[in-house]
Amino acid sequence: MTNGYELALPGLTYDALLAHLLAHDGNEGAAILLCRDAAPVRSRLMVVEAILVPHDACAIRRPDYISWPGELLSAAIDRAEDDGLSIILLHSHPGGFPCFSRTDDVSDRTTIGSIFEGWSGSAPAAGHGSAIMIAPGIIRARLYQPDLQPRDVARVIVAGDDIRIWDDGGTPTSAMAFGSDMTRTLSTLHACVIGVSGTGSIIAEQAARMGFGALTLIDFDHVEAKNLNRILYSTTDDAARAAPKVEMFAAALARVRPTLQVTQICENIFQRDAAIAAAQADVLFSCVDSSEGRQIADLIAQAFMIPLIDMGVTIPTRRLVDGTLAIIEVMGRIDYVQPGGSTLGDRAVYTPASLRAEYLARTDPERFAAEQREGYIKGAPEEAPSVIALNMRAASAAMLECVARLFPFRHDGNSRYARTLFALADGDEEAFSEAAFERAPNPLLGRGALEPLLGLPALG
Repeated sequence: MTNGYELALPGLTYDALLAHLLAHDGNEGAAILLCRDAAPVRSRLMVVEAILVPHDACAIRRPDYISWPGELLSAAIDRAEDDGLSIILLHSHPGGFPCFSRTDDVSDRTTIGSIFEGWSGSAPAAGHGSAIMIAPGIIRARLYQPDLQPRDVARVIVAGDDIRIWDDGGTPTSAMAFGSDMTRTLSTLHACVIGVSGTGSIIAEQAARMGFGALTLIDFDHVEAKNLNRILYSTTDDAARAAPKVEMFAAALARVRPTLQVTQICENIFQRDAAIAAAQADVLFSCVDSSEGRQIADLIAQAFMIPLIDMGVTIPTRRLVDGTLAIIEVMGRIDYVQPGGSTLGDRAVYTPASLRAEYLARTDPERFAAEQREGYIKGAPEEAPSVIALNMRAASAAMLECVARLFPFRHDGNSRYARTLFALADGDEEAFSEAAFERAPNPLLGRGALEPLLGLPALG
């Protein structure tokens, strides 16, 4: 929901920059950011690598000035040229001066000018730029074209344990949770709901009424009579005419908030247009019930550096000696996935086995049934119709997780809550930190719109 470029950083990268740039000796620190452009999907530069400039590599380093080492700049240009990346030179203002100074202007004309002069071939479409960091970690950035006329980056977004957003003046968009300032901040943000059914319709309802400025709804399915017990706003008329879920829900939201910008994507998230639509959001809500859908949401979040909140509910049962079924537990799960952190795949929310099973069920039902009989594929529990209360519990927890990240209110911070599980039969709730999950190498992080999209030939 911004005009002009924005700069996105993973939380782990930002933490390293914060520790390096705001050094305790009171002098400026420096780092070189290599950024991939997410165009043509969106005007977003994503930091894929941060080179921390050693303090002793700078010939001059004072509280109000720092010199850039030529060898490191030359190496960064070579690296950026190879991958078509933009370079942003980031330094700190330890005295807290929140604006680019005249010294910065002079330095940029020389240093950024030398980057353009040393560039082989056409410069990146976004150009190159500079940025400053002031305490307690606020970042402002600007971009240059070869004419060296600066233009402010519209906003800087850090998606880590907290989601930090600063506008082009370096002003934080954060506010106190649950107040009118929170509503005003949400009006500048774009949420995407993937799957507008049991939990998804509840998430979309909350997003609309809480004040998100734009909402994208993605679902290929149509309303059926069996859906009426758990999809908000759905009616018998919708079921009779097999109304697309996104169309039905968008029409309902228009009666609630006529000014809300709603984009309807009546396609499967596996489709290219749907994935591109999701990639334009500021936060993703994954409300699907398939491993394949969760995998695509996971890939979009990592490729475009978007925070993702995934949720799921389940009611495991056991068979008693008299043959009747009894509930073992009534469970819900909420995962917050930050760019560069552990993915849903790392957390085994989907696995190669579950992806294969769904693929077989869709493409070769007979083989799927045979393997299910032989025990290779575990059978899914029968669909439970009366779960709207459970869906609401999980969807509310998921939206509150989003609020906590954007407008931190937890006394012990957000780092402990990468995953939250609740078990209603036992009355338990348990949280898991990011450190509880092993992270595999993630070559998709910051891939953006490189073809094939999301690294999947089917989306090429």
